[in-house]
Amino acid sequence: MNNSKLYSILNKEDLSKEEIVYLLSLTDKEDIQELFSKADNVRKEYCGDEIHLRGIIYFSNYCEQDCLYCGLRISNQELTRYRMTKEEILTAAGQIINEEIKSIVLQSGEDFKYDCGCISDIIKIIKENYDAAITLSLGERGFYEYDEWIIAGAESYILKHETANKNLYFKLHNKQSLGERLIHLRYMKAIGFHTGNGNLIGLPGQTLDDIADDILLAKELDCNLASFSPFIPSSKTPFHSFDKADLTLTLKTIAVARLVLKDVHIPSTMALAALDETGREKGLQVGANVLMLNFTPKPYCNNYEIYPGKNIIPGDLSSNISNLKLILERFGRKIDTDKVHH
Repeated sequence: MNNSKLYSILNKEDLSKEEIVYLLSLTDKEDIQELFSKADNVRKEYCGDEIHLRGIIYFSNYCEQDCLYCGLRISNQELTRYRMTKEEILTAAGQIINEEIKSIVLQSGEDFKYDCGCISDIIKIIKENYDAAITLSLGERGFYEYDEWIIAGAESYILKHETANKNLYFKLHNKQSLGERLIHLRYMKAIGFHTGNGNLIGLPGQTLDDIADDILLAKELDCNLASFSPFIPSSKTPFHSFDKADLTLTLKTIAVARLVLKDVHIPSTMALAALDETGREKGLQVGANVLMLNFTPKPYCNNYEIYPGKNIIPGDLSSNISNLKLILERFGRKIDTDKVHH
């Protein structure tokens, strides 16, 4: 390695914000590859070679929020809305188990039509019938609801902070504040949830300093999962004319996050495939160790359109499990069928 500064940083145990920004700003291809290789080695040391699979069900695309970047925003009158019935959700959960995936993610927009009791019932039925871990991703809900859902049997909750820049957060979310979101995340952690958070890469107005703060916030919050996903503009939002995220910057963020967060689960997100057909494979080679596979049934899946083509991406790894195993074997990885979240 010719870059002595890079060598020094990559071999440090803890990174400062300035060092994180330095790594995110790398432009030399050889330096970037050194970063990627180091992150892959750290992933192997702390997490092993197993890829953790999670089957996700997007059971409702109704949302009370009006976030500027999201196709599910309440102001989007062109989106065909849907709500899956309890029976449809449970059927999809059974399909996940049939694929020998023991971790189920239930995700929706902030849809209060599914009240506390309804979600509790779904959790209990799944736990009674299947040996599966359950993750919820339902946005900000009541604190009493978090209490009830962990009692019902849910183990994890994903609530991305999106950006650690409170001013940028305010611009993106006209109904929410960063401070309130962090209160929710800390409460979830306090009552025993394994928590997931993370950001979007490439948001309009975002800087490398912001991304560094996002990684450090994930560390401060002691999250169990951290998701760093690229921004993909939706034609049905005010951000429709902005450029999508840069693939290399997104991969650098995943790699630096692995160096900082060590043993935290980091997914190679579906949105990476919207930047590059092999984007999710690339994510797994720079520090990621989790894949979310979509089990939302047709016709609903095509209408969970946070960004265009979210669920109809060619080359997506989730096409079938057998194909996925072959792809992972090419670069020395294997599927872990455990349900562990931590």
